Amino acid sequence: MAHPVMVGVDGSPHSLRAVDWAADEAARRGTSLGLVHTSLWDRYEPDPTDNDELAEARRAVARLMAEAAGRAAARRPAVTVGTEVVADSPVPGLVEVGSRAALLVVGCRGRGGLAGVLLGSVCLQVAARSPCPVVVVRGTDDAVGRRHGRVVLGVGDDARGLVAAFAFAQAQLWGSRLTVVRAWGSSAGPLPTRGSAGSEAAEQDRYRALETAVAAAAAAHPAVGVELRPRHGGVPAALLEAAEGADLVVAGAAHRRHVLGPHPGPVAHALVQHAPCPVAVVPAG
Repeated sequence: MAHPVMVGVDGSPHSLRAVDWAADEAARRGTSLGLVHTSLWDRYEPDPTDNDELAEARRAVARLMAEAAGRAAARRPAVTVGTEVVADSPVPGLVEVGSRAALLVVGCRGRGGLAGVLLGSVCLQVAARSPCPVVVVRGTDDAVGRRHGRVVLGVGDDARGLVAAFAFAQAQLWGSRLTVVRAWGSSAGPLPTRGSAGSEAAEQDRYRALETAVAAAAAAHPAVGVELRPRHGGVPAALLEAAEGADLVVAGAAHRRHVLGPHPGPVAHALVQHAPCPVAVVPAG
C-alpha cells in the first residue's frame, strides 16, 4: 500500500493552504491524506479529567482538525482523509510522521507572533531531519493551483540522484516541464557567452555537465520535457530567479549542523524563506 501524503495543521491560514496543496497531491498520487497536529499537552498531561484547561485545549484541537478534514474532503472527495494528534513538539513530531509518509507538507508560517517567527526554524529543522521529502507551501493562493506547468530543479553537490529523481517524478506526475538549473560561482570562472570558439566550447562543456548530472533521472522519465539552464553566480539567486512562474522548486537537503539544530543548508534555507512558490526539500541520500 502506498504511503500517504501527510500535512501539518495548526489552524493558521498558511497551514490550511498547505492542506489544500496536500489534498491535491494525494488525489494526483492516488493515496490517502493524513492531517497531523503536534501537541505537548498530550505528552505531559495525558489525562484531562481534572484539568479544565487541557480539556478545552483538546476540544479546540478537535474542532481544528474537523475543520481541516472537512476542507480537504470538500476539495477532494475521493481522497481518504485521516487525522492524528502527535504528543510531541513540532520538529520531532513531524519528523516521526515523515518516517511513515511519502511526502510531508507544511505551511510557511504559523499562527503569528513568536510562533510565526520561529516557524522558519521549525520548517528548516524538519526539512533537514525528515526521512521523506518535505514541501513548504509558499507563494500566493495561485501557488496551490499548479497553473504554470513548470517544476524547477536545482542541481549541485547536494542535489543529484534521489533529488533529481523526485523532481522528474513530480514533473511527470503533474504533466509539467522541468527546468534544471546549476550555478557556477566565480571560483569556477565566468559562464561564457557564445562569441568565440573557445567560449562556445566552454559553454557546451557546462551544458554537458548539467545533462550528465540528471541523465539517469531523465532516462527514467522520458516523457518529461527538460530545459537546461547553466548559470554563473550564486545558487540561491539562480534558483529564486528560475522559480518565478514555477509551481514547485526542488532542492536537496545538505544535512548540516547549526547552532539551532540540524539545517538543510544555505540553498534550501534561502528557498524556504524567499521562494515565490512551494519548495520541496529532498533528502539527498
